[in-house]
Amino acid sequence: MPLIGYARVSTEDQTPLPQSQALKAAGCSEIHQEQASGGNRARPVLTRVLERIGRGDTLVVVRIDRLARSLSHLLEVIERLEARGAFFRSLTDPIDTASPQGKFTLQVLGATAEFERALIRERTKAGLASARTEGRIGGNPGLRARDPAALRKIRLARQDGYMERLNQTAQDWVPHVRRLRPDMAWEDVLRIINAPLPQARRWTQTRLLRAVNAYVRDGLLPTAVLARAGRRETDDRLPAIVAAIKGADPKITLQDICARLEAMRERTPRGRTNWQPSSVKMLLERAERLGMLG
Repeated sequence: MPLIGYARVSTEDQTPLPQSQALKAAGCSEIHQEQASGGNRARPVLTRVLERIGRGDTLVVVRIDRLARSLSHLLEVIERLEARGAFFRSLTDPIDTASPQGKFTLQVLGATAEFERALIRERTKAGLASARTEGRIGGNPGLRARDPAALRKIRLARQDGYMERLNQTAQDWVPHVRRLRPDMAWEDVLRIINAPLPQARRWTQTRLLRAVNAYVRDGLLPTAVLARAGRRETDDRLPAIVAAIKGADPKITLQDICARLEAMRERTPRGRTNWQPSSVKMLLERAERLGMLG
């Protein structure tokens, strides 16, 4: 199983060389280096690694904090890897999701995170109840008075919070939107985005369009992605979808493309629900003739 290393430093003054040497010694066939803050979840190098990692591959880091600074981000990355049939290993921490012990450690971490969230909720409820018994009313006085400045501040804070949440999931949808729009209809783009994601993280078309509009507004996506999709010939639709899946993950196997198409509930050219590698190969060849594969 290929081992793929990821090394990260926070500033230009630091060097990833010690991490890269440790990853190479651990047997990593390729090593990706990045200079970025650990608190930034939208890291371009990490995003590309997660997009290209294949079934059976293992993402390896020297320490957990090189990958994620929060437990929620760590669990999110591992969930993405599991959805692609890949694994995660930390050289200096007891986590290797390919082993039963590593999976157990991960379950303990997840349970701890949920317990911490429950404690925070209980403390917040207790604090509000105590304040009410003392006659104190929570909330922002400016909002209660409908002060325009306070309302504007809250509105901007909500926008910032929304953009921060979008940045945490950007690797799920931004590369697909940038690559497929406006050549492909939103319905097909949505199904390609959702196919590898667990049910709890799948998008609706309304949510996706709102996210895309927000990114276009802030200049993070070109306005062209919102243009009306051109009408596609019926015979070209399936090759375009298969080419899009292949383009997002060049190392994906024919069998995995079959599984992706079945998850999308896409029917074969003959109207069947079960896909065969030979059908996918035929569509890829047609897509290449049509110039859909880069």
